[in-house]
Amino acid sequence: MRRRPVLSAVTVAYLAVVAWITLNPAPGNPAGNPVLRSVLRFVSAVPGLGWVDYAVAEFSANVLLFVPMGLLFTLLLGRWRWWLAVAIGVVATLVIEFVQLFLPARFSDPSDLLANTLGTLVGVGIAFLLPTVRDGRRVAAWRR
Repeated sequence: MRRRPVLSAVTVAYLAVVAWITLNPAPGNPAGNPVLRSVLRFVSAVPGLGWVDYAVAEFSANVLLFVPMGLLFTLLLGRWRWWLAVAIGVVATLVIEFVQLFLPARFSDPSDLLANTLGTLVGVGIAFLLPTVRDGRRVAAWRR
């Protein structure tokens, strides 16, 4: 981590944001958000998207929240340790869900483990798609 101070700092800042979003003892009520309700009404009115509701939006938000987890830790630890980035995402989710059991305004949901792990895996996949400066062959092939 000492070799990549900016990436390390971004990762720490991201983890702080995730902690604040998921462990804030007085979260807002996203289901009561008029903008979110309007967007969901609009999306569900589109033919073929009637199945989109708050539960789908919440699951998708959990996936998106953890994409940076997989991306940042894969970049920080190296691609050959991608499995460690996934393990960190799973452990982070388990810790969050455990702590939420003791927060009266929070709800622990087993589907969050699936959504967060999926997000972490998507982040790992994105990390594998990014060309790196150290891998000269891949960068050269990408620029052609």
